[in-house]
Amino acid sequence: MTKRIFLPLLFFPLFFACKKEQPLLIKSMNFSEKQLSGCDTGCPEITINYVEVDEQSDRSDKINEAIEAFVIDALYLGDELSDPSSKDITEAADGFVNMYRTHSAEFPDMQLEYFAEISVSEVYQSPLLLSLEMRQYLFTGGAHGYGATYFANFDSQTGDELNNEDIFTDIEAFTDFAEVAFRKEYKIPENGSINATGFWFEDDKFHLPESIGFEGNNVVMIYNQYDIASYAAGPIELQLAISKIKPFLAINLQ
Repeated sequence: MTKRIFLPLLFFPLFFACKKEQPLLIKSMNFSEKQLSGCDTGCPEITINYVEVDEQSDRSDKINEAIEAFVIDALYLGDELSDPSSKDITEAADGFVNMYRTHSAEFPDMQLEYFAEISVSEVYQSPLLLSLEMRQYLFTGGAHGYGATYFANFDSQTGDELNNEDIFTDIEAFTDFAEVAFRKEYKIPENGSINATGFWFEDDKFHLPESIGFEGNNVVMIYNQYDIASYAAGPIELQLAISKIKPFLAINLQ
């Protein structure tokens, strides 16, 4: 009788561990203006390619909600006709189209051309970390549109979104390490001003970008246009091998 009870208890922890480390199943999704009612013709082009976690769980709900929130926010133009609290992507896209139609009616002599390109893609997944790259590019008239790239990092097991303090053990030490690499990459004198070659770091002090993600074997740091340089300079990127930054990581990345 004792043996019959003991064996299931022995294997239960192993079963639970395997179940806990189930990989996230990611599926591709897309959306365009053609899926909106009344958009057979005369609508701005909307191209959205994104991913979803394809399972029913708390972790998938958290991650998918964050993805949808990014897309909705990207389509928001800051006007009463486009609602930042849209309940889903379709409603947010409707707001983008309404804005275009309103502006076209207000300025009939101008050839207005609006379009939105938005993408969310999986760039890194391990048992402990999921990293998503989120891109947006909107054109609403003028000399040029505006694009930006962001990363969102999640705990693969819980779905909780992680900030830099969750990922790095010592932000200050990692910042110092990244500055040395940044200076080398962009040929900035080691002991000179960080803005010596034309960058715009506030108070002449290096800082980490808003966007830090993981892709392949690297940690990727992106400063978007206007963050530390002019629009013409484009995004400024720095990649560091994960193997070289392991002393600063609070997460064991394989």
